[in-house]
Amino acid sequence: MKSRANIVLICATLLIVIGFFIFDQSSQPQTHEGADPKNPKFVAMGKTLYAKHCAACHGKNLEGQTPNWRQPMPDGTFPAPPHDASGHTWHHPDAMLFKVIKYSRTQSSDKSFKSTMPAFKKILSDEEIWSVLSYIKSTWPDAIQQRHDTLNQQYRPAQ
Repeated sequence: MKSRANIVLICATLLIVIGFFIFDQSSQPQTHEGADPKNPKFVAMGKTLYAKHCAACHGKNLEGQTPNWRQPMPDGTFPAPPHDASGHTWHHPDAMLFKVIKYSRTQSSDKSFKSTMPAFKKILSDEEIWSVLSYIKSTWPDAIQQRHDTLNQQYRPAQ
């Protein structure tokens, strides 16, 4: 009888510990990876952050710095491209866009490309970067969003 009571006590203790662990994990802030244009919270936060940190260069309506964004400026740097449907942003997977925002172009394999894009790793959290990308993607037509989703599914980052 005593061993049965011990087993019940051990099981109850385990259930309490497991329950505490589950509760503790659920109370932690949830992280988000990937642009989510259907998430109104992320889109709203991203719109605010875009206006504060990105619009000065990329345009308040995502139109880019200049219509000739593919042509280098006199100093050899390229203008900030548009992020709307007319631009090239949606041709790149989320993971690459995230890295460009977080680290600038410093981790790019194309060292000949000169950009004035700053690194935002000390300014924006990962969640904030994903929210900016969520906002940008939310402005694209459905057909472009679907093409971008397909691109994300096909992309496999190097380990």
